Amino acid sequence: MSDERAWKQYICRACGLIYDEEEGDPDSGLAPGTRFEDIPDDWECPLCGVTKADFEPFEKREPVEAVAIESGPRRTGVVVVGAGLAGWAAVEALRDLDRELPITLVTACDGDRYHKPELSVALSRGLDIAGLVKESAVEAASRLGVQLLVRTFVTGLSPAQRRLRTTRGTLGYTGLVLALGATPALPAALAPQHCWRVNDLAGWGGLQRRLSDGPVRVAVVGGGMIGCELAEDLARAGHAVSLLDRHRYPLASLLPENAGHRLLENQRSLGIAFRAEAQVAAIEPLASGERAVVLEDGERLVVDQVVAATGLVTEPRLARQAGLDFEHGIRVDPHTLQTSAPDVFALGDCITIDDAPCRFIEPLARQAEAIAHALLGRAHPGYAHAAPVVRLKTRGLPITLHGRPVPEGEWVILNDGPQALQMEQRLGGEVVATLQIGAARHAA
Repeated sequence: MSDERAWKQYICRACGLIYDEEEGDPDSGLAPGTRFEDIPDDWECPLCGVTKADFEPFEKREPVEAVAIESGPRRTGVVVVGAGLAGWAAVEALRDLDRELPITLVTACDGDRYHKPELSVALSRGLDIAGLVKESAVEAASRLGVQLLVRTFVTGLSPAQRRLRTTRGTLGYTGLVLALGATPALPAALAPQHCWRVNDLAGWGGLQRRLSDGPVRVAVVGGGMIGCELAEDLARAGHAVSLLDRHRYPLASLLPENAGHRLLENQRSLGIAFRAEAQVAAIEPLASGERAVVLEDGERLVVDQVVAATGLVTEPRLARQAGLDFEHGIRVDPHTLQTSAPDVFALGDCITIDDAPCRFIEPLARQAEAIAHALLGRAHPGYAHAAPVVRLKTRGLPITLHGRPVPEGEWVILNDGPQALQMEQRLGGEVVATLQIGAARHAA
């Protein structure tokens, strides 16, 4: 007998991925139409690696009546700047607590909702921008009762006057949430006109269009998390990939050497050419349309496309103009996430907590919840920051890191087998980080 129940959706509490029963997850063996209760208990989130137990039912809110913000002397309402995962998370958290609060969302892009972690696995899955967008900004704004200002740039902030200046005029606010994100950190040798930065939907879409005609040669500069994920995704999509990094092995800032070499071996099995201790001096455009990646030792690597994966930085202009405390990011209170200005909060990639950037997806919902309660004067225990679990989206060799490794720590091997490597780092007799490389062991 056919199952006539409505299709349901479930959201990963760790990274926000939504499992849709109607669509299934073909990449991990779940055919379209697979009910959530029929998924094996050891199935893993295709993005962050947590198991089925970390998913919960997801239901979209019923639309609420939009309330326009007043920008006059009364200065009512909350303004959220940024329409990435952090900005929309803040809107959702505010709307959870107050269905009538006037909210304005200001974004320099189109504001469409997509799951950013998918950008580094989308090419091999054959996705395009339409396949990545989960909900248009207009639909989300209508559903959540938000005044939406797209393609709008913030030009200044006056916390004392509670005024936000934009290219569409000045907005007053009773509360302001900055979800400004971070931008790619490009060394001088990587001229932006000659390389792609896959940090948002527009940048990814431009690269995807250039690669859509067939296999090409791609140089990925930077062997950190994003560089490793992109290199594998490009290779699985059929492109010839060179991964360049200044260290001896990939992910050297997080992994001990024996673990890094296991990752390196896996990359080679996928056809990825890792160039160790490679310092890029320049990128030269050629008359043929190709690019020459010139290394400091004089070697030239001719490719069709160059992708920069050299880290992120927070743009300081707005924060410093407004007099906000800033050190590698906007400094926030570790519990309320308020900046140094009254009723101005920040979350996501643009912040630092104890002067350390917080550029992970998993904490966003908790950050947004703490901000919403603080802005609305509701009781809340506050945000409790902890080192997020790092999961590399490399299907060929899953990597999971708990804790925060420190340079002075000692790595100890717990298990070194053909399918998995397990290690832990100790400092002063205490375990500060654990590492799993390869297939995880699930309880029977």
